Amino acid sequence: MSTYIILRRLLPEVFLDTEEFQDLAEVVSSKIKENCPGIIWKESFMTTGRFEVVDVVESDDLELVEKAAMIIRSYGKSSTETLLATPWKEFMERV
Repeated sequence: MSTYIILRRLLPEVFLDTEEFQDLAEVVSSKIKENCPGIIWKESFMTTGRFEVVDVVESDDLELVEKAAMIIRSYGKSSTETLLATPWKEFMERV
């Protein structure tokens, strides 16, 4: 199973109404669960860097990861950047 990092930048208006923001998060989560059953959501982090949210997911299907990123963009009022992540030990074994 491959690990992917989904980096998100939220649109500023998302933070104007915290209740709406929570509802939005629930909608995005349910849409991903419904449409991307092969994704295992490992963790999500709020950050203080260039991206507001960092999601860590696992999947054997890149197309599902792409679909999840599109759902986040469509419903989550955010832009995304998705990265394939290789565990450091695996990378070092290949080098």
